[in-house]
Amino acid sequence: MHNPVQRKIRLGFFIAFSVIIAASFFSYLVTKNLLDNATRLNHTIEVSKRLETIIKQLKDAEAAIRGYNLTADTSFLHPNMEERSNSIRSEYNALRGILIDSHQQQRHMDTLKTLLEIKYGQLQIGSKTKSPRTERLSVTEGERVMYRIERKVDDMMRIEDTQLHEKTELFRFFSALWVPVIFISSLVAILIGIYSYITLTKEFKLQLHIESKLKSYQRDLQQNIQLLNKSNQELEQFAYVASHDLQEPLRKISTFSDRLQVKYKDQLPSDASQLLDRMIGAVGRMRVLINDLLLFSRAGRITPESITEVDMTALLQNVLSDLEVALQEKNAVVRTAPLPVIEGNVTGFQQLFQNVLANAIKFSHKERQLEINISNQLLKGKEINIVKENRWDETFCRICIEDNGIGFDPDYAERIFLIFQRLHGISEYSGTGIGLAICKKIVDSHHGYIMAYGYPGKGAAFVIILPVKQKK
Repeated sequence: MHNPVQRKIRLGFFIAFSVIIAASFFSYLVTKNLLDNATRLNHTIEVSKRLETIIKQLKDAEAAIRGYNLTADTSFLHPNMEERSNSIRSEYNALRGILIDSHQQQRHMDTLKTLLEIKYGQLQIGSKTKSPRTERLSVTEGERVMYRIERKVDDMMRIEDTQLHEKTELFRFFSALWVPVIFISSLVAILIGIYSYITLTKEFKLQLHIESKLKSYQRDLQQNIQLLNKSNQELEQFAYVASHDLQEPLRKISTFSDRLQVKYKDQLPSDASQLLDRMIGAVGRMRVLINDLLLFSRAGRITPESITEVDMTALLQNVLSDLEVALQEKNAVVRTAPLPVIEGNVTGFQQLFQNVLANAIKFSHKERQLEINISNQLLKGKEINIVKENRWDETFCRICIEDNGIGFDPDYAERIFLIFQRLHGISEYSGTGIGLAICKKIVDSHHGYIMAYGYPGKGAAFVIILPVKQKK
């Protein structure tokens, strides 16, 4: 999926998600206010019921006292004033527990308690006295206290009604906004969903088109690979046949020139002998060139079956053993450190080290003893600047081969790995200019890196970086 499309879809889903979260939060507020309103309503009803019960019981007790005083019938005193007072106290205590969270109502409850105690006293006195004058005073005083109690009850109910009204108004506010908010959020979510569906459909069709193109390109690539493999096979056959056909006339030229030298050397003029010697030298160089070209064409061709674990220390010792005569001629000193086991092609690694070391021997300095130092280091890909990020987790072996030979100009550090590239004339140093090209081809086939660093008159260093494990 393309990055712009991804950003648009992510933005759309983020907006939709934000709208849904906002709508859910708003729904939570509405629901919470609804529950708070219902709780407050139940609370108000419970307070109202308790207060009405207290007023009713007070009035019933007062009516019983008056009935007793008028008729002297003791049945009006059943239940007696003590039982009636206990019932009122029970309602009062329950009401106080309901209003425990309201400091204002608690203060009203304290005042109500004082008035009820006064009323209890009046009821107790009223149930014992029978004097008309005393009755009139008791009724007057009772009505006055009862009026104060009713006023206090009205104050408490007014507080409850005010709180209930505030909760109701808040609920009405959220309820009025809830429907348009839910509608708008749903509409936005639907529009984003439709937009996302259309975008994804277009992207899906585009992906199908791209996949179709990729399959077409893949088929073309497979055909090109097959043609390339066929071409490589034909080139290898051509190289083999050409080298074989070229070496046959070279052998004849060499044979005939040898016979001329043996049979007619004394009869040939001096200039003819020189020409014959130059011809024999050219034939020898041609034979070496053909053999090196064959080696170059075959170098770096590795298959999964040819990859094994190679003991690089043992391999290096074998190479040094093969070069022992040349090293002794230069009186060379070789310092090596143990090398790790690396996966790769044994033959390729042997060619690699042999060419690099032979190069150091060939370009040794005539005025000093040749010294070759071989060191190595295991590193992670992210520790090597030239390794790409997708290979940072791989382990590499960095092998450095340094010598104190004649060196070379650093400007030619890349050029020396090209085929047929020579920095010195053939009269100065022998060779075909293919050896280091073979080295680079072998290292590339093992998914590694090779670099050269030259110091004119001081020496050269070749750095070979090889992965410890080859990808299957």
